[in-house]
Amino acid sequence: MANKILGILEQREGKLKRASLEVLNVISNLASNLNLQLEAVVIGNEVENINEAGKFGVNKVIHFKNAQLENYSSSAYAKIVTDYANETEAEYLVFSATSFGKDLAPRVAARLNAGVVADCVELNSASGEIIATRPVYAGKALIEVKLKSQVKVISIRPNVFKAVQSENGGNTEVIVNEVAAPDLKTKVIEFKKSEGKIDVAEADIIVSGGRGLKGPENFHLVEELAEALGAAVGSSRAAVDAGWRPHREQVGQTGKTVSPSLYVACGISGAIQHLAGMSSSKYIVAINKDKDAPIFGVADYGIAGDLFEILPALTEEIKRIKS
Repeated sequence: MANKILGILEQREGKLKRASLEVLNVISNLASNLNLQLEAVVIGNEVENINEAGKFGVNKVIHFKNAQLENYSSSAYAKIVTDYANETEAEYLVFSATSFGKDLAPRVAARLNAGVVADCVELNSASGEIIATRPVYAGKALIEVKLKSQVKVISIRPNVFKAVQSENGGNTEVIVNEVAAPDLKTKVIEFKKSEGKIDVAEADIIVSGGRGLKGPENFHLVEELAEALGAAVGSSRAAVDAGWRPHREQVGQTGKTVSPSLYVACGISGAIQHLAGMSSSKYIVAINKDKDAPIFGVADYGIAGDLFEILPALTEEIKRIKS
C-alpha cells in the first residue's frame, strides 16, 4: 500500500466547484501532517481552472478527459476513480459531501472494499492516522471515527473546511489522461438552475423561512431580506412539503446540509431534522414568536416576536446601513 492521499474534485460546467478547493486544502494539510504523497483527480472535458489547485497546496492534478464526461456519470466516474486508486495504491480518498460526493464516494468505497466516514466536520491526525469527527443522531452528538480498513474513504461537509490559499502555493502540474469509450450506464444530461439565485449549499449567508410565514405569499419577506444581505434563500421541510418552496432550497436532514457564516431562521421552530442540516453554521439568528421554540437553543442571537413586523424593519435597516 502506497503512502498516498487522493482528493477527488468536482467540476461543474468546466470549472472546479468551491467545495473542491476545500478538499484541496484538507488533503494538503493531511499530507503534510502524515507525510503522505499528494495528488488530486478531476474528471470532465475542458476544466479551465485546474491550475488553481497549486494555490491551495496541491501541485499535481490528474485530469481524466473525454467529451462524454463533461457531466457526471456515476458508473463512469466510479470506475475511473477506482481504477486509478488501485493503480496508485492510494490509502486515502477524500471527497466533498456535496450531492456529487454523497453519490460517488460510497460507490468507489464499495469497489475498493474500503471503510467510509462521511460528512466529517473535523479531521485530526494522531499516531500516523486520521481521526474523523462527524455528527450522529441527527446532529445531536458528535462521534470520533478511526478507519481500520486498508483503503479509507472520507467525505467532508461543505463550508466547514474553508478554502484558504496556501502561503507556499505554487504551480500546478496537470497530467491529462484521455479516456476512451467511458462506461456510461448512467449520465447527467443537463443541469438546470434558477438564474440569479444562490445555491444554499455554497452560500456564505442563508435566510430560511418556515411554517411561521403562514403561506407562500409571505415568502417575499424572506427573499427581500436575503437580497439585502446578498444571501441565499432556504426553507424548512414543512415549507417544502406544503408546496410553498422548491426542494432545492430545503435545509435539513432530508434536504441540504449547510455551514454558512450566517444563518437566519425565520418562523422555523427548529425540529431536530432541520437542526441537523444547519447547526454547524458559524452564527445563527432565530426569529420566532414562540420564545420556547427549539431553534433558540442553538441560536447565537434570538428575537422572540412577530416576524411580519421584524423582517421588513430588519430589511430596511440593512439597506440603510449598506447605502
